[in-house]
Amino acid sequence: MTSTDWLATHRDRLDRALAAIRSRGYFSAFPESPSPRVYGENAAADGKAAFEQHLGTAYALQTPGANGSVVTEQSPFGLELNVEYPRTTESGLDELLAAAQRGLADWRKAGVDGRTGITLEILDRLHKRVFELANAVQHTSGQAFVMAFQAGGAHALDRALEAVAYAYEEMSRYPAEAVWEKPAKGDPIRMTKNFTVTGRGVALVIGCNTFPTWNSWPGLFASLVTGNAVVVKPHPLAVLPLAITVDVCREVLAEAGLDPNLVTLAAERPEDGLAKPLALRPEVKLIDFTGGSEFGEWLEQNATQATVFTEKAGVNAVIVDSTDSFKALCGNLAFTLSLYSGQMCTTTQNLFVPAGGIETDEGHKSFDEVGAGIAAAIGKLLGDDARAVEILGGIVNPAVINRLELATEYGDVVLESRAIKHPQYEDAVIRTPLLVAIDADDEGVYGRECFGPVSFLVRTADTKQSIELFRRTVAEGGAMTAGVYSTDEGVLELARDTALDVGVALSENLTGQVFVNQSAAFSDFHGTGANPAANATYTDGAYVASRFRVIQSRRHA
Repeated sequence: MTSTDWLATHRDRLDRALAAIRSRGYFSAFPESPSPRVYGENAAADGKAAFEQHLGTAYALQTPGANGSVVTEQSPFGLELNVEYPRTTESGLDELLAAAQRGLADWRKAGVDGRTGITLEILDRLHKRVFELANAVQHTSGQAFVMAFQAGGAHALDRALEAVAYAYEEMSRYPAEAVWEKPAKGDPIRMTKNFTVTGRGVALVIGCNTFPTWNSWPGLFASLVTGNAVVVKPHPLAVLPLAITVDVCREVLAEAGLDPNLVTLAAERPEDGLAKPLALRPEVKLIDFTGGSEFGEWLEQNATQATVFTEKAGVNAVIVDSTDSFKALCGNLAFTLSLYSGQMCTTTQNLFVPAGGIETDEGHKSFDEVGAGIAAAIGKLLGDDARAVEILGGIVNPAVINRLELATEYGDVVLESRAIKHPQYEDAVIRTPLLVAIDADDEGVYGRECFGPVSFLVRTADTKQSIELFRRTVAEGGAMTAGVYSTDEGVLELARDTALDVGVALSENLTGQVFVNQSAAFSDFHGTGANPAANATYTDGAYVASRFRVIQSRRHA
């Protein structure tokens, strides 16, 4: 099947995605429920078996310039992975990048429709392996299986499709050919002009440990469909999900008669430090990075030959002023703080609550009562250990535990974190959220990110100060999400204006089954690019447009 045949095959999915990014209404191309009624009776077992076949083996991927192999992953659930990958070192970058560039001319000639058809086929084949991918994400990131299936599989596919749709729309903005005619004395001047969308060169995707697919796929597919080669450098602790991704990309490219080295995997040992020399290579024109602020800022400041897209650390906040449903407020925040043990860039860290308390449908609640209500809701949500582990997942690395233990010294512990035994994986490290009450003056504590299951109940003088602190912490430290609870329209308007001033998405009075740390593809923008937490958003026109250029040729007609 040709690339244009693939476009025809998947045209309906693309058209629905295009309609969704214009309407911002609900749309999902890939079912998020792993139910047998959706995917078939054997899909889950077959996917798990496919995942298990990788364990203890050498993944059959070819990486140009590879030097030996690496085995670096450790499952947060204690499962022995021992998957071996080709090792990329600095000495092999010449060969790797030369190989990546060899297929660029043919990739350009495939055209907008051809490249779009190929990327849509890749997404379709990844969807066919979604259970395998979900197991790989679970055992590299620590996400519970259902979350790994949704965030690491279905939702990641939706975000990738969203990026392809935006790119297709931007690339299709210009005609491939035009006749230019200028009136003149006698015969008009006529020229034929061709406009070719061409990629920038080599794109680098630097993966993260917590969301290896969800955070990598938008940039990977945005760069690929716009005509670039892509080098995927996974986090050493989360290689397998991206190895499967690269494998499928190479498979489809080869079937289309194109060079599979248009997509390569660059796995490394943690001590290799490959990201910096790779990011500074002149061949690398695009970089997508998710991770800590220090390295993200280094990329922005030093990889000047490339356009850099970063998602970094932030201090997400919720302003609590008043509510018409105290129970629902507490329940919503309990799930927000518990999901994946707070190991999400969107999880709320700071809860700004007036020292004098808040007004609720249950009457006035003191500061301490607000904290106790949230703590009780967390306790109820996570009271059954078997249910709790499916919400919390596993702790992704020891650094999270270190931060958790230190945080108990920052203030008064409102809710202690407790260890939970996983009924299936006895070596899993699982912790419930820690809630610490601190004063507004302790900005040195809550003004920086404390990644993991740690949240601060910040005692403010009043809601006015809460909003002032929200403004300052987001402006200085950045944020991916923000929330406000209030029955006062004036407070809501002030919070909304403040969020616009500091460039952060705002959720208002969430009391149902939508949470501040979740975002919906095709409708919600993830990140804004308007505060220090990220310099781009998933996804919009700006996210894709700088990944290609339109080159013209002209001649007299």
